[in-house]
Amino acid sequence: MTANPKFRLFDLGINKAFSEKVAEKLGVPLSPVDIRTFADREIYERIVESVRGIDVYVIAPIADPVNENFMKLMIFIDAAKRTSAKSINVIIPYMGYARSDRKTRSREPIVARLIADMLQEQGIKRVMTMDLHTAQVQGFFDIPVDHLIALPAQVDYLEKQGLVGQEVVCVASGPSTLKLVQRLASAINSQWAIIDQDRYSNQPARVTGDVAGKHAIIVADMVDTGLTMMKAASALKKAGAAKIDGLATHGVFSDQASEALQASDLDRLLISDTVAIPEEKQFDKLEVISVAHLFAEALQQVIEQKSLAQVLLPNDEREDQ
Repeated sequence: MTANPKFRLFDLGINKAFSEKVAEKLGVPLSPVDIRTFADREIYERIVESVRGIDVYVIAPIADPVNENFMKLMIFIDAAKRTSAKSINVIIPYMGYARSDRKTRSREPIVARLIADMLQEQGIKRVMTMDLHTAQVQGFFDIPVDHLIALPAQVDYLEKQGLVGQEVVCVASGPSTLKLVQRLASAINSQWAIIDQDRYSNQPARVTGDVAGKHAIIVADMVDTGLTMMKAASALKKAGAAKIDGLATHGVFSDQASEALQASDLDRLLISDTVAIPEEKQFDKLEVISVAHLFAEALQQVIEQKSLAQVLLPNDEREDQ
């Protein structure tokens, strides 16, 4: 394959398998970047081929190690800017620091806003991301933000496994995910329930809704330590759920989360591939749902200056539009 004369697609080695899937769907190669790390951990980057007058798209999740990978992205943006790229567009499948979206105590920073400001000050044209911790983070940017959702890929996966209908119940792990749960339940024609729990308390979680004898699917935007997901699974088991799956977009798996999730009451944990999961963090109950095709479709629409509305719908709903 030869490079597309209209744009170049780059990967910074943070989640290369994901970037390769996106490139394959678009039918273009990943353009080379010479990336080195010196002995003192300083990062060197050089764009190998000229991008003068060309639209640049770079895939760079702000994932563990968060600070190092954010610096990789900022250095690449500076390199692209100094080589006179026509525009610089950043694809951030997982945006680290997005949870720091407001002040909850005095003298706290709002780091999500800081990240947005730093990216914009470098002169980028647009951001594409997926399932931000809170959708309001889009408002921290004064440039276009394409906020994709993993729901279409998740619905397709569940439908192929026959997890539809009234014997399935979608469960919100807390009030913040209730709207997402209701939308998922509507898409697969299932029931829904909610978990009442305080993640900072040792008190057991409680289930509101009928889950006895049903296949429960706990929905979250991300799994970090896994504590919220595990407490919800325990509550559902006590309430009589027949099977218990977890479903989330981003698998961060900090500390010993993988071991704890494997030993939990979950039967499976379904995670997307927005974050690269190293071999040492993988476990038997983990299954991956790829969302690379959604990013490829969205990028194609952006490049062709078309609407992204269809990308946000499951396959069966697209046919009805």
